[in-house]
Amino acid sequence: MKERKVSATRQSFVQISLVIALIVLVNIVGSYVFTRFDLTNEKRYTLSKETRELLKNVDDIVFFRVYLEGEFPAGFKRLKRETKELLDEFRAYNHNIAYEFVNPSASENQAERNATYQLLMQQGLQPTNLQVKTKTGLEQQVIFPGALVTYRNNEAAIELLDTQLNVPPEAVLNNSIQNLEFKLANVIRKLTRFKKQHIAFIEGHGELDEKEVFDLSQTLEEDYIVDRITISGQLNALVNRTLNDSTSNQWEITPKYTAIIIAGPDSLFSGKDRFIIDQYLMYGGKILWFIDPVFASMDSIQNAESTVAIEKHLDLQSQLFTYGIRLNNDLVLDLNAIAIPIRTGQMGNQPQIDFFPWYYFPMIMPASAHPIAKNLNAIKTQFVSSIDTTTLPGTKKTVLLTTSPYSRVEPVPTMISLGLLREQPNERDYAAPPQAIAVLLEGNFLSDFRNRIPPEIINDKGIGFKEESLPTAMLVVSDADILRNQFHIPQGYPLPLGFDQFTNETYGNKDFVLNAISYLTDGPGLVSIRSREMKLRLLDKSLINEHKTMWQLINVVVPVVLIVLAGFVFNVIRKRKYTRRPH
Repeated sequence: MKERKVSATRQSFVQISLVIALIVLVNIVGSYVFTRFDLTNEKRYTLSKETRELLKNVDDIVFFRVYLEGEFPAGFKRLKRETKELLDEFRAYNHNIAYEFVNPSASENQAERNATYQLLMQQGLQPTNLQVKTKTGLEQQVIFPGALVTYRNNEAAIELLDTQLNVPPEAVLNNSIQNLEFKLANVIRKLTRFKKQHIAFIEGHGELDEKEVFDLSQTLEEDYIVDRITISGQLNALVNRTLNDSTSNQWEITPKYTAIIIAGPDSLFSGKDRFIIDQYLMYGGKILWFIDPVFASMDSIQNAESTVAIEKHLDLQSQLFTYGIRLNNDLVLDLNAIAIPIRTGQMGNQPQIDFFPWYYFPMIMPASAHPIAKNLNAIKTQFVSSIDTTTLPGTKKTVLLTTSPYSRVEPVPTMISLGLLREQPNERDYAAPPQAIAVLLEGNFLSDFRNRIPPEIINDKGIGFKEESLPTAMLVVSDADILRNQFHIPQGYPLPLGFDQFTNETYGNKDFVLNAISYLTDGPGLVSIRSREMKLRLLDKSLINEHKTMWQLINVVVPVVLIVLAGFVFNVIRKRKYTRRPH
């Protein structure tokens, strides 16, 4: 009996020693070989290749100060948990990633809290007001679902919560969590980038001026060097031309700008200017076209209650048709529309203002799975036209934005009248299918000037005419107002792009444009992270409420029963093993 006890003790010691040795060996191997296992269906805990490459090059501390500490509803606790887990994942790949979670409402002094709130708003974070259930009822709680990120002497603010109109809160939180990797990786890229790319707004043809795109320009200058360029027939306006060999007249031509933006021109482009833009594209330049093919103005309507929409003569439509796009001379009306303020009466000395949906201002709900438009908030438009695509070998066309299924198309010229607001819409008149208003084109394009170079430049030296483009891309949008910021009434300063001061709603215009520019200038890279999808697995609340008592019993009683049962079985096995008599 004594020998058996000694043998059992020795066996237990050997087993424990083996387990300890195995743990030590695994840790030693783990210190040299890094690997992680993600068993989730959509690989939600696996960083993309682009993010891992980005983290590999971070050579100094990137510090995230996340303002998601405190008592929150369950959804925001989940956002906090997912943010922390993702930052831990970042840190696993690079120990230069550091973070802390801060409660901006920690102070019991109201004045100190307000001062903290004001400072965070000045640094670029926006507050969110929540109604939280307490023992005494509902209380208002101010939170800042965002982070301030610092790298050396640079700082940037990021919003972790994506606001989306007409989207359930659960879906908004899920979409925000889906975009976390992109947002965190993108801010690291911005802060650690040493060399900024050049982009330019084209002017000289009645395009939107500096004030009208002020907010967009200010935001772009955080990541790019932004210029405003008047072409004026200058061959070197958009490209660099270098004479490599004077004897053979060999010129090297490269784009001067990574991308150019043509925002809402209202006058004719000369043949030479169009040629210069065409050749900029042929040599690999990227173009964002925000073109209104139809002229329609709310100023005219406000003065006379009606106006006539007419075609704009820009001489760009035929050039775009060569690239695979047809801008139609029409206006698209949509029952899913932006509301505009209308004076409906007088109350004392104050005018009475009511809001009515203005069908000429479609509210675009992005439904594309493309990373440029995925999970964006609704986009505000004004007087949009439809876009058709043509068959063109070598190019890929992706429709990014469309109107709703409750649309109507009116060819121009057409009369626009505020009388439409007094009419009850007949849904049968708004039965046109969704109309494309933003299209991305990628690939190789043919020059619009094949066999017809403008005579005024045919003898210019070093034109380096190219008939087919290098691989490149362009975005065509049939509404320049997507870029236009409002001006504060009455003080006149520019407001953030996408903010509507009449309804106090913020639309997704800025995010759409920034995503598009990032995609064109940097390639799919980080932006493609936004295309990954995490399924929203919600519990059925009706079933939970119906069987509430049963689920409570299962969750409370069953674990206890299982533990007691396991203990009883273990005890029986132990008694049989150690009370068995030797033969």
